[in-house]
Amino acid sequence: MYKAVVFFDLDGTLFDNDKQVTAASVKAIAQLKANNILPVIATGRSLFEITGTLEQAGIDSCVCADGSYIQVAGRALKTEYLKTADITAITEYAQQNDLAVSYYNSNGFVVSHENKLVRANYQELQERVTVAPEAYLTTKVNMLFVFSQETDKQDDVYRERYKGTFSFYRNNMRGLDVVKAGVSKRSGIEYLLNHMDLEALPTYGFGDFYNDLPMFEVVKTPIAMGNAVPEMKAKAAWVTASNMDNGIVKGLQHYNLI
Repeated sequence: MYKAVVFFDLDGTLFDNDKQVTAASVKAIAQLKANNILPVIATGRSLFEITGTLEQAGIDSCVCADGSYIQVAGRALKTEYLKTADITAITEYAQQNDLAVSYYNSNGFVVSHENKLVRANYQELQERVTVAPEAYLTTKVNMLFVFSQETDKQDDVYRERYKGTFSFYRNNMRGLDVVKAGVSKRSGIEYLLNHMDLEALPTYGFGDFYNDLPMFEVVKTPIAMGNAVPEMKAKAAWVTASNMDNGIVKGLQHYNLI
């Protein structure tokens, strides 16, 4: 039925700088569907954060929370949950340096405590903060966000300390996404394609930041946004315009998908 599959990151990619999908991009996605091409969201965001976006864009399949939640045709397909003891361990380690931790599942999130970095992060994401440091003890969690500024150079420290337990992805300059070891946008995309028997189809992926690198490893045609970090552009088959200059539309047109 489908001729190809196109995966879209959200922040800095399908989203403009106001965290909106432009009318031009919505129209392009409708054209994709009319051309029997499957659009899929592939994001570090959790499902609860993007339900309105999915509806607006007319997309019902997603690889969310950096691959730890997968949805196909509006129905949950797979969720990778974290062990409570592992969450406790990394929370205690983070708090030795007064670093906050957010705990996510497909329904919402809470934070261990609030500070300036937490407030700045969720103000940009336009999300309300709820402090509930022990909620993860009784609620399933599939992703964490450890607040650690890129300038702190803690990324490799965390990766080495929790090797085999967690995978870490730099989501933005204020922190790291934390999921089960081995989970990534790549693993989520592979699972979705396998489940839907679409592995043989042409696949495209639009992204801009470090947590999109695993997606670029699995899609046949990786496309970097004009505003992407240099590492993404180096891995791309093509660099389109920025998220503020119709980069999605121009990329789809470049590959004759619309």
